[in-house]
Amino acid sequence: HTLSVCLSCGHRGLTLCTARVRETRHHDPHLHGPALSREGLCPSLCFLPGTLPKPTIWAEPGSVMPWGTPVTIWCQGGQEAQEYHLHKEGDSWNWDTQKPLESGDKANFSITHMTDGYAGRYHCDYERPNDWSEYSDPLELVVTGSHGQPSLSALPSPVVTSGGNMTLQCASRTGFHRFVLMKEGERQPSWILDSQAAPRGGTQALFPVGPVTPSLRGRYTCYGGHTLSSEWSAPSDPLDILLTGQLPYTPSLLVQPGPTVAPGENVTLLCQSWSSVDTFLLSKEGATDPPLRLRSKSRAGQHQAEFPMSPVTSAHGGTYNCYGSSSTSPYLLSQPSDPLELLVSGESR
Repeated sequence: HTLSVCLSCGHRGLTLCTARVRETRHHDPHLHGPALSREGLCPSLCFLPGTLPKPTIWAEPGSVMPWGTPVTIWCQGGQEAQEYHLHKEGDSWNWDTQKPLESGDKANFSITHMTDGYAGRYHCDYERPNDWSEYSDPLELVVTGSHGQPSLSALPSPVVTSGGNMTLQCASRTGFHRFVLMKEGERQPSWILDSQAAPRGGTQALFPVGPVTPSLRGRYTCYGGHTLSSEWSAPSDPLDILLTGQLPYTPSLLVQPGPTVAPGENVTLLCQSWSSVDTFLLSKEGATDPPLRLRSKSRAGQHQAEFPMSPVTSAHGGTYNCYGSSSTSPYLLSQPSDPLELLVSGESR
């Protein structure tokens, strides 16, 4: 917006003039405060950037929001602020102005339904009598769901030992320019990579992870997007990174009726432990799919879970391991069982 104000430079310790100017506040990413377009006789020294410390800007519940959900932008500065201003890059006016809350040191700006029109980069500042602050650091507000979801997989497996290495692959048939990896519970992206051509068409990004530490365990999703855009795809299906060897027991893995089976027959993999286990997981070596997960049942003092595979096909053949876990720490697993090889042979009956 444009308005006429009368500025005196005296409050900045300068014995200069008082002049009527025409002020236009706008954002310049290379400046640290509001820029002024001025008319009048006052020297340019009158128009220094804001001298008060820059405020902090953040979004709740986060800066990456699905289409149609509410989000609140917060700006926190110093005490005795009279007004808080929110600026959106690309707009030449204050996007919104709010009075501070009762605490006096912050204000909020509410968006009831997130859409692509609200996506972008924001800054905020605040005013006191005769002075204003620098701009805050930028906040990028992202809307998701503008494109179809990519896929997320772990290579060679989402089950990894401490100190091991893995690669998270985010891929899509859509020609995205970049991919974003997010960890559940974190406000900011864990990683942003430019895309590359995928071997079977489309684009992908390969996120190298390792050496793996306990802090890297958890649930991840990825998004696709285009260059300089704050509009991302729908999230991929979630992928859990599971860390083995973190619980002090080793379950056993059995097969019923036996390890050799013909196509079309029924077979059950039985995971057991004498330790107190509330969840068992079954993984197949070389599979990028997440492990199967079942709640345990207590029988004759043992905890166990039965994983039925029926009718058996050639795709079921391979080497399996099972793990125990706790619902309170679902990403930490026990030692693996001894491997069990399931052989599928013969013709379907």
